[in-house]
Amino acid sequence: MRLSGVIDESEFEFKFVLSSGPGGQNINKVATAVQLRFNIRNSFSLPPLVKSKLLSRLEHKLTKKGEILIHSHHSRSQAKNREIAIKKLYELLEEALVESKKRIPTQPSPSSKTKRLEEKKHRSEVKKTRGPVKPNNT
Repeated sequence: MRLSGVIDESEFEFKFVLSSGPGGQNINKVATAVQLRFNIRNSFSLPPLVKSKLLSRLEHKLTKKGEILIHSHHSRSQAKNREIAIKKLYELLEEALVESKKRIPTQPSPSSKTKRLEEKKHRSEVKKTRGPVKPNNT
């Protein structure tokens, strides 16, 4: 499901902080790193079914308030980091909404069963021949 047009971007809360890493004097002056917060529980853009799926599947990534926190500091540009954070959020949400395939249990074939048992017998014989060597008294 594509969420990029569904979520109203007014629901995003941005906080700009000083970034770490290379950047020269720019790093000491400009807050280029972005923290993006999106509250799933209080979102009015998401349908209830989507909300419940996201809350259950992303519960280990949510704060106590039900917010997802995305941090981006890859670029020296505040605007670029903002775009990157939004893109990361959409990717995370869309990945959480993908349905996993149901596993269909299968039975081993008769030939694979016999092959496995033959291999077990062979290994058993090999291990039986191991052990201390008895001296010959002739």
